[in-house]
Amino acid sequence: MELRHLRYFVTLAEELHFGRAAQRLSISQPPLSFNIKQLEVDLGVQLFERSSKQVRLTAAGAVFLVEARQILAQAADARTLAARIAAGKIGRLQLGFVASMLYRDLPQRLKRFQHDNPGIELVLHELNSAEQIEALRAGRLDAGFAHAPTVPSDLEGIEYLTEPFVCCLPEDHPQAQRRLADLSALASEPLVLFAREVSPAYYERIVALCVDAGFAPTQRHEVRHWLTVVALVAAGMGVALVPAALARAGMAGVRYLPLRNRTIRSVTRLLWSPARMTPALQGLLDVVGDAV
Repeated sequence: MELRHLRYFVTLAEELHFGRAAQRLSISQPPLSFNIKQLEVDLGVQLFERSSKQVRLTAAGAVFLVEARQILAQAADARTLAARIAAGKIGRLQLGFVASMLYRDLPQRLKRFQHDNPGIELVLHELNSAEQIEALRAGRLDAGFAHAPTVPSDLEGIEYLTEPFVCCLPEDHPQAQRRLADLSALASEPLVLFAREVSPAYYERIVALCVDAGFAPTQRHEVRHWLTVVALVAAGMGVALVPAALARAGMAGVRYLPLRNRTIRSVTRLLWSPARMTPALQGLLDVVGDAV
């Protein structure tokens, strides 16, 4: 029994006339008669009573009509579902993000994607960059928004945002009212630094920047989240170099100053594993790429 047989049967059951049914199906009458007979043979029951004057459903045919319509409706739903999945209009995406992405327009971009793709469920996981890369490799994430100066060789990625690092100072610090921060003047200050194991590339770049300015930083505090870095600076526990986007966090008690004669940039990328590429993920990449 094929779906074609069911369509022919339902059409004939609605028309109760071979000529009209064949016309609706855009076929000639002999193939219609042949397929109806084949269906009856497959089922082992007579579906229609035929005479030279009329065609009518048998009792078995009337019951089978209800079931046939349901099967055809389910087949149509399955076809629509498959097409929506293939088009990236339905599914689920497991996304990682670092907390500072909340201040890099990520909520707005994801809201735009969700509005345009209501059939795709977004599941967000707050993880640091190293944890995201590990989860991507293990297949626990579809994609992740992470601090990554380069794309790991076994992953793929696009640049989401690049921005300068700025100096984060307590608002009562002697340099806080200046227009630019002189990094060398902070040589004796305790440095609140991102943990090396969380983001070794940024850790090494910040230390190298201090060394280039003529001093080895006094590292007294090592934390795992950028907002914790800012909170410790606000509490007077030291100074820090942070991505400029953190100024949007609105945390009281700190000032953000550009660095004098120093350049270091924070690069945020959307990373994914080639093995996890789906139409839904491609749709997200299109939205993020358009916004970059």
